[in-house]
Amino acid sequence: MIQCLKVWYYNNNDIITINENLKDSEWRYLMNVGDLRKLLENVRNGSINVDEALERLKKLPFEDLGFAKVDHHRNLRNGCPEVIFAQGKTIEQIKGIVLKMMDKDNNIMITRAGREVFDSISELTNDAVYYEEARIIVIKRREILLSPNVIAVVTAGTSDIPVAEEAAVTAETMGNRVERIYDVGVAGIHRLLARIDSLMNANVLIVVAGMEGALSSVVGGLVDKPVIAVPTSIGYGASFNGLAALLTMLNSCASGVGVVNIDNGFGAGYLAAMINRLGSGK
Repeated sequence: MIQCLKVWYYNNNDIITINENLKDSEWRYLMNVGDLRKLLENVRNGSINVDEALERLKKLPFEDLGFAKVDHHRNLRNGCPEVIFAQGKTIEQIKGIVLKMMDKDNNIMITRAGREVFDSISELTNDAVYYEEARIIVIKRREILLSPNVIAVVTAGTSDIPVAEEAAVTAETMGNRVERIYDVGVAGIHRLLARIDSLMNANVLIVVAGMEGALSSVVGGLVDKPVIAVPTSIGYGASFNGLAALLTMLNSCASGVGVVNIDNGFGAGYLAAMINRLGSGK
């Protein structure tokens, strides 16, 4: 008979024992804690045997598919399930990973995915939604509870919107309210100032800009919240496919500005979601 199960505790990296006395605030940091509790209860009441329970627990850390090791433990450690990066993977590889992740009934996000990937995933489930501009597929298996705090996603130009949408959809899928403020670059600064209230009310701001990338410094000088700058590859020759914007953002004289990689909307959205979760006390 299994009397207890030791798992990794997200808050302080201590090893603890799951028991009935954990507070609600502690349970919510555990991956699929309802599933874990149900498994233990099923062992206790005899509806499944110990060997079957052990087989299920063996797959908790990761599942080896040969071409991929599906990290079922990711949500437990990081607070969000593993995200599938579609670029460079075959359709069959993506489908294989998705099928294994669907067994866990978590929401699944696939980034850098084309329409052909979505069409293939739609053969596996009716829960898949394609955000074409963001190139993201979301398979919604559980209700997404939204944080009360807002993440603002700001772009310098319309051409930056695909990267901004990748950030916005990522943040929304991770349970955040997002306000989009698009095409407010420094070439017409009055457009940005007209949205000053929205900027100041946001808990985290993602600023997406190509060309010279100056917008992140301007926003950083207007707000008292963290700004995540995302350089894009939009621009003419001397922009060097986003390198000019990246260097501008890295050299920002505004305090509180952090920078992610060129065109990395996903990374910005994920980081903003983590910061927002801290700010909301979750």
